[in-house]
Amino acid sequence: MKAVRFDEYGGIEVLKVVDVPRPVPGAGQVLVQVKAAGINPGEAKIREGLLDALWPATFPSGEGSDLAGIVAEVGPGVTSFSAGDEVIGWTDNRASQAEYVVVEEQHLTAKPGGVPWPVAGALFVAGATAYAAVRAVDLTAGDTVVVSGAAGGVGSLAVQLARRAGAIVIGLASEANFQWLAGHGVVPVAYGDGAADRIRQAASKVDAFVDTYGAEYVELALDLGVEPSRIDTIANFEAIGRFGVKGDGSSAGSSASVLAVLAGLIATGDLEVPIAATFPLDQVQDAYRRLAEGHLLGKIALLP
Repeated sequence: MKAVRFDEYGGIEVLKVVDVPRPVPGAGQVLVQVKAAGINPGEAKIREGLLDALWPATFPSGEGSDLAGIVAEVGPGVTSFSAGDEVIGWTDNRASQAEYVVVEEQHLTAKPGGVPWPVAGALFVAGATAYAAVRAVDLTAGDTVVVSGAAGGVGSLAVQLARRAGAIVIGLASEANFQWLAGHGVVPVAYGDGAADRIRQAASKVDAFVDTYGAEYVELALDLGVEPSRIDTIANFEAIGRFGVKGDGSSAGSSASVLAVLAGLIATGDLEVPIAATFPLDQVQDAYRRLAEGHLLGKIALLP
């Protein structure tokens, strides 16, 4: 089978697609023929060696967590799935950007029929992260929450989940994405210099803040008067200890039950996962180049 690999830390040029043995599922495992696999900023940082202290790579390393596909084979003891089932899930072994991947049974949920493959394959990391971040800031009806990076892979889902919680949502984004945000009931505000003043013009007070971007947004939230307990950042780890804010992200939302809830909302039209672009597996370098360019609306998916 074909799979994405890299043999050393480096830029996009170290990524390659190679032939590797098709894996065999063990006890409690499922072999999935991958129809779509998302790519995420964290994977690029791991490949560059920027997260070596937290998540070191073992070479040759694969890439990817998100996946959706068709069950090809089940290992001993698997009772929830059978060959031919359509599934959504994730792997913790950096292996989803491939034609086949072995997945733990408890990391899969059934794919509803109405969910397109690219959406299903790009759902887990962004979806689990957005779910956990919105839950962390404890929204109730009538609260005002600001989301930074509001049109990105995580932000685009966080603003919708916050709206479903009954909150008034202010989305910091580039003007190119204002129309999409407004169409989803979000008050769009331009990021950059003067953002604090623009937020104050849009809302008399801010109750909560979800930071999906990093930089100085935690400080901005504090300047707006938001309590540290109602600020969640998925991108500024230093600020968590420094200011006592929350850092709930994908690990806090990692469960098949959360994935099933999100997939169900997509199937009923109550949640949209915007797909900015799709690429065949052998164009993985082009996919990561597009990710690096930024200013995406939503997610990028590889289609093996």
